[in-house]
Amino acid sequence: MFRLLGTAVFVCAAAYAASIPQKIQGNYIEARTADVYTGACIANGEVGQVGQNAVMGWNITAGRWDGVDLSGLSVVGVLLASHTLGDVYQSAYPVKSVLIVDSRAGALERLALQSFAKSMAGDLLQNVVQVDYQPVKFQIKGSSIHDAAASLNAGTEAVIETRALEHADGLCHNEEVWYPPLVKVSHAMPAYTLTHSFQGAGLGTTWKNPFKRSAFVGTFEVPSE
Repeated sequence: MFRLLGTAVFVCAAAYAASIPQKIQGNYIEARTADVYTGACIANGEVGQVGQNAVMGWNITAGRWDGVDLSGLSVVGVLLASHTLGDVYQSAYPVKSVLIVDSRAGALERLALQSFAKSMAGDLLQNVVQVDYQPVKFQIKGSSIHDAAASLNAGTEAVIETRALEHADGLCHNEEVWYPPLVKVSHAMPAYTLTHSFQGAGLGTTWKNPFKRSAFVGTFEVPSE
C-alpha cells in the first residue's frame, strides 16, 4: 500500500511540474546609431538620416528553447534597415541582418539560439543573410540595470559598452525614451553608449558609433517553446 501511495504521489508531482509554464530568461542589450533617449530637438534632426543600424544581444541565464538547455549562452543580431529603426511615421523595412551565435554552443544549441533570437526579434530577423560563430562575452556590472555598466563582445565583429545615464548627458533637458527597445523585454533602461561597433561582413557596411544616448540594458523572461 505504501509503495502504491508513493508511486501516486510521484506521478502527481510529475504531472504538476509538467503543467507549470516553463520560462527562458536572461539579460538584453542593444545599441543603435540614433539616440533612443532624447528630445525632439535631436530626434527630429536624426530621423531619416541615421538610426538604420543596430546591434542587439541576449544572454540566457536560465531556460530551454526547442527543448534545448541554453543556460549561459548568448546570441547577437546585427541590423541594417532601410530607414531609422523605430520611426512610427515611416517603415524601416526591408531589414537585412546578421546573426552571431555563441561559438561555445553545440550543434543543437546553435540551432536553438537562432530560433530563439528570431522569435524574440520577429520581422527584424526575417532576412538573415549570414550566420557567424564567435565567442560572445556579455557582462552587466551594478546593483541593478538602473545603474549598470554593461558590455557585449561578439568576437571581432560586434561590440557594445555602456554606462548609466547621468544628468550631464542631457542636451535638450527635456529628454525621454523616444524609441522603445527593438524587441520584447520584461524591463529596460536607456543607457549611454561608450562603444558601439560592427566590423563584420554580410551587410555591405560597418560602423563605429560611440558616445550617444543610444542603448538599452534590460531583462527578458518569456515562455519556452
